[in-house]
Amino acid sequence: MWNLPGIIRTLFHLFDYIKIVMDKKNFFHHNFWKVYYLSYYIQLKHMKAVVFDNSGTLISRYRAIKDIKSGIINDDVCSIDLVDQDPCRALVVIQTDPATCIINARPKQTIYEFISKNNISFDISYSSLDFDKKEILNLIKYEKTRVSDIQDTIRAVIDKKYDVQICSGSGFILNIYTGQIDFTITAGGKIFPEVQEVVKELKRRNFHIYVASGDRTKSLEELANYINIPSENVFGTANSKRKQEIVKKLKKNYSVMMVGNSANDILALQEADIGVLTTQQDDKPSSKVLNAADVVVDNIKDILEINF
Repeated sequence: MWNLPGIIRTLFHLFDYIKIVMDKKNFFHHNFWKVYYLSYYIQLKHMKAVVFDNSGTLISRYRAIKDIKSGIINDDVCSIDLVDQDPCRALVVIQTDPATCIINARPKQTIYEFISKNNISFDISYSSLDFDKKEILNLIKYEKTRVSDIQDTIRAVIDKKYDVQICSGSGFILNIYTGQIDFTITAGGKIFPEVQEVVKELKRRNFHIYVASGDRTKSLEELANYINIPSENVFGTANSKRKQEIVKKLKKNYSVMMVGNSANDILALQEADIGVLTTQQDDKPSSKVLNAADVVVDNIKDILEINF
């Protein structure tokens, strides 16, 4: 005769045993993957990346800036400093080649006409304001500054006979409050002689190399080709916040060094695991840029000596 209570007790003991076995299996299974992902994360954090600004960092920058009111063209003024002089200013980069497109455009047309009729893209490279670039065209619709004012700055760079390897681009500095274009600008430069050596050594050390710059996107693709890094590692016309976002995202997988030279790099310098300010361009950095950096170097090659 079946002992029903005994059978029930036996089944309960069996179920308890199975549960214990399954719990142990799940424990080991869970902890195996936990250890695996932890080791993978540690491995990733041992990977290192360097993010470079371009103008003044990788290239010796040449520029010509025209004051629209006075008509005077200067080559010893920093566009970032001009924007910082008025909190309502924004540096706008036109995403087309100055040497082949803008220089050949009809000089008497306004900048608004040139951009809108030719459907030319543009971006805000630097501003202390959080401003939607879509509003730019509305602001300058009745602005009288002409394409010839940009062409003057292109010719000024040409007339100086600079050995320009990378044409960073042309653009203008707009007062968002008044809707007036205060300055037009063209910039370019020659890659610092030490850059190729630095990039080669960083690659030998298995560092991943990125460029985040406020310069024209196409010019940075040319730079990527020149220093032999993937074009997808280049972020063009990146303003201060965008540079910070790039560094922050990279930090999920890398230890990140940011190398820059101006106020446009402050947020990225602060966000990086180590922020490096380079003064090779000979511009005098402001105190706020100096305070944002962990290390200051006189030459780009000096970053190879940083314990990182």
